[in-house]
Amino acid sequence: MIGTGVIGASWTSLFLAKGLQVVATDVAPNAEAALRSFVEAAWPALKRLGLSPGASQSNLKFTAALVQAVDGVDLVQENGPERIEFKQKLYGQLDELLAPDVIIASSSSGLTMSEIQKGAKAHPERCVIAHPFNPPHLIPLVEIVGGATTSEATIERAAEFYTSIGQRTVRLNKEMPGHVANRLQAALAREVYYLVSEGVASVADVDTALCWGPGLRWGIMGNLMLNHLGGGPGGIEHFFQQFSGPMTAWWKTLGSPVLTPEVQKLLIDGVHAEAGSRSIEDLAAERDEVLLGLIELRHKATKASEQKSTAA
Repeated sequence: MIGTGVIGASWTSLFLAKGLQVVATDVAPNAEAALRSFVEAAWPALKRLGLSPGASQSNLKFTAALVQAVDGVDLVQENGPERIEFKQKLYGQLDELLAPDVIIASSSSGLTMSEIQKGAKAHPERCVIAHPFNPPHLIPLVEIVGGATTSEATIERAAEFYTSIGQRTVRLNKEMPGHVANRLQAALAREVYYLVSEGVASVADVDTALCWGPGLRWGIMGNLMLNHLGGGPGGIEHFFQQFSGPMTAWWKTLGSPVLTPEVQKLLIDGVHAEAGSRSIEDLAAERDEVLLGLIELRHKATKASEQKSTAA
């Protein structure tokens, strides 16, 4: 585990919970103490979701020395700063230190693997994006994206690894800034900010409309599958016949807000009003408790569906 900030620490927690041996490295002051504190705080939630055989916080080793950290490892999860010069230099070092078949997976959300892997002169084919959705120890999404010289075998091996520890992988067939999930978030955020800035609804009401309306359904199925349901007995075909006209008409009125200081203040004031006396820690705890319940319910539904398929 290279880099043990929020994402690296969350990845570390997940890997430990899945029974893996983890060696972490970070040159930041007090990095080891902060990492172990994060893992300890995350452990009750991971225990609730179910620890794998052999799972233990004692399986974590830490060293500030990169050479020692990567000695004999099977996979590298890189969570370094989002600076292309830094990553290319790091990948050059890793390329020299690691055996040719060791995958170097980046958590990067803002840089393309085609650019990053230019630093790995000898074996760029083993470099791949494995972008998590924060926090990865709770949210199981991993976006797999190859670069221009990433091999198909690397992509398949990476997907198999993350799937084997219970993650849900999606593959991008081409590189795209922000990948998939963050682009979907950005598209929605644009309209959220627009509706508030235009005075259509308050921050609290827009948030309520989102999380108590479509957000509930999105926690179960994706947009296209919900469209299929929305078409009734006629499915997706009927949905497009019935709703494509109104929907495309709405597209023409979607906004492109400019985040001026005034608009930002409107959004910020609205968020603080909605949060009220709840601290960031309170809000995070509220989010995680409901999230854990949803994940448990989805696991239960998945098992029931698999048993039904096996019986049939």
